[in-house]
Amino acid sequence: MPGLIRGVARTAVIAGTATAVSGRVQRRQAEKYTSRDAQIYADRNAAYQQDVAAQQPQQQYAPPPPQPAAAPQMDTIEQLKQLGELHSQGILTDEEFAAQKAKVLAG
Repeated sequence: MPGLIRGVARTAVIAGTATAVSGRVQRRQAEKYTSRDAQIYADRNAAYQQDVAAQQPQQQYAPPPPQPAAAPQMDTIEQLKQLGELHSQGILTDEEFAAQKAKVLAG
């Protein structure tokens, strides 16, 4: 029995040592790759910023399109004729007709 306990104890010590060494190796690799990944990220970010800066002068806005010419104003006489027709058809009351006629003549 003492040989069995000694064998179990030895196995436990070896397994514990292997676990400790394995954990240390994993931490070192994680630190190594973390710094490497941070450097890769920084390099990519710097390259992106350079691309953006290089493209900014090329991005010029087109001038606004020319405004269309204003539609010619309807002849005053034509407007008065239309108002008269609307009044004679009963669409405009006497007050509305007078107000619209005043606008046309003032305008």
